[in-house]
Formats: sequence, C-alpha cells, structure tokens
Amino acid sequence: MENVKLIDASPKGTVTFEFLIDERYTNINGVMHGGAAGVIFDMCTTTALGPLARPGFWDFLGGVTRSLNISYLKAIPIGTTIRLHSEVLQVGRTMAMIRGTMTSQDGKTIFCTCEHHKVSVPTQKAHLLHRVPWDDLWDKDGNVEGKPKL
Repeated sequence: MENVKLIDASPKGTVTFEFLIDERYTNINGVMHGGAAGVIFDMCTTTALGPLARPGFWDFLGGVTRSLNISYLKAIPIGTTIRLHSEVLQVGRTMAMIRGTMTSQDGKTIFCTCEHHKVSVPTQKAHLLHRVPWDDLWDKDGNVEGKPKL
C-alpha cells in the first residue's frame, strides 16, 4: 500500500489518508474489491490508535481485529482517489472501537463505512526487535531531523 498518503492526524485518535484505488485493489468489474476494502480499513483505522498508545496500554499498532464490519454504499471505480477518515470512538484497557469512512476527495460521496473492534494483546519481544526502513528517520523523541513532532 505504498500509495497511501497521510492527510491529517490528531492526538485524540483521528487520522485521515488519501489512497488511489488502482488495478491491484479491483475486481473484474473494474471497481474496488470488497476484500481490498477490508485490508485498507483494517490497516488505516488501526493507525488512529497510535496517538493514544503508551507503554503497557495499546502498544503502537498492537492488538488484533475482533470484528470488522463494512457497509458498502457505492462502488469505487478504478482510478479513484478516496479519502479515508478514522476515529477512535472508545478505547479501554483491552477493547477499542474505531469508525472508518471512505469518501470521495471532496467528501460529498460516501463509498463505504466500517466499524472496527480491536482487542489489545501484549507485543511480542520479536516484534519490538523488528526494524523497518523508516525507523531511523526519527530520534527517540519523535523528531525528524531536528523538527518537532506533530
């Protein structure tokens, strides 16, 4: 999902992305596949929990999906750039609920919505040791090359 673009995020548990629906995410009818919507919602809504995480409480991007309920309202044609807004509605010690909405870029058309329930699970030590290319872009305080974090 290299074409996901972060548009906005808040420390209160909201995040907005833009995403181009290309041929990799479509079915034989030339519209977004329902399973692709599930993967996109699962990954993007989970990031809304990030600002609420702290050591011992919802380790960043931790947890597993308990249920992901998607309501498909309008087909998304190939080549459409969608806007995906996520908001944490409730977060507790072990359970969280996040709402997601995929719309047109101008927000006038709602394509689909989701209700994402997650269960917090302890982060495995091996996962903490895993490195990704962007790990070295930030210092320990979350600053990028001397710039303060959002």
